[in-house]
Amino acid sequence: MKAIQFDRLGGPEVLELREVPKPELRPGTVVVENRVIALNYGDVFFIQGQYLVKPVFPDIPGMEAAGVIEAVAPDVTGLAPGMRVAYIGMGAYAEFTRIRASRVIPIPDATTFEQAAAFPIAVLTAWHLIHSCHNTNANQIVLVHSAAGGVGIAAVQIAYAAGAHVIGTVSSNDKADLVLKFGAQEVINYATHDFAVETMRITNGRGVDLILDAVGKPTFEKGLACLAPFGHLILYGSAGGAPDPLDIRRHLLAKSLKVSGFVVPMVYAMREIHRRGLNAVFQLAREGRLTIPIGKTFALAEAAEAVRFLQSRRSTGKLLLIP
Repeated sequence: MKAIQFDRLGGPEVLELREVPKPELRPGTVVVENRVIALNYGDVFFIQGQYLVKPVFPDIPGMEAAGVIEAVAPDVTGLAPGMRVAYIGMGAYAEFTRIRASRVIPIPDATTFEQAAAFPIAVLTAWHLIHSCHNTNANQIVLVHSAAGGVGIAAVQIAYAAGAHVIGTVSSNDKADLVLKFGAQEVINYATHDFAVETMRITNGRGVDLILDAVGKPTFEKGLACLAPFGHLILYGSAGGAPDPLDIRRHLLAKSLKVSGFVVPMVYAMREIHRRGLNAVFQLAREGRLTIPIGKTFALAEAAEAVRFLQSRRSTGKLLLIP
């Protein structure tokens, strides 16, 4: 089969299209024929060696995809060849992936492979940020950084569905139009305005109750400054670099603030929480209140180009690879 592999750490330049052996079943697994593969910023960290899971060379990047089950191990129940599924797991940049059965999500016939591939990580991350890490409600103001990206655009919709007042930050006016369309009441172009100053202006000096931050160093300390009393900042990525060390007395005590971190793999083994998130996001999708716009698609052989585009910050929604 064809797959994208890399055998050294680095940037997109280390990714190569290769012919590799098709994965064989192991106990507790299925083999999925991938129809659509989604890109995530975690893929960038993985090929750089900075992700929670470290590569074992030669390795295949990619963390989520959608396709059709080709084979099922004898000890797996509830799944069968021919089923349309999405999954979260490593090694997705390939024509076929072996994945643990517990990471597989059956998808309705009405759901396209594109939407199914775009959903798992972005949408579940957003839902857990808003509802597991924080009790978001209609009395709160939520600031979503990178609001036009995959997680960001999902978070805007989920926070809006919870009744919150949503402020998004973006890097261009075109992205601002998109974020407003998906439910944000206010959008700040951080390329032309100081988001912290604008946030305090929009909130009449009160600040926001929740900040969702996947940027890190450029936004972290300013974010703390524009939190309301008892506000909460959740760091779930560091695309702009790791924040400076937190000084609890200086940063948190004066307004009784809270800072926490989140990565979606934490919930995979927590079956009740994981299932609650899945049920909730699919219900929002059925109600027409949650969808992920597809920014651009690339052929599998163009994976390096796709990763470069992801890093450029010019993308909106989800980027997809088609085997």
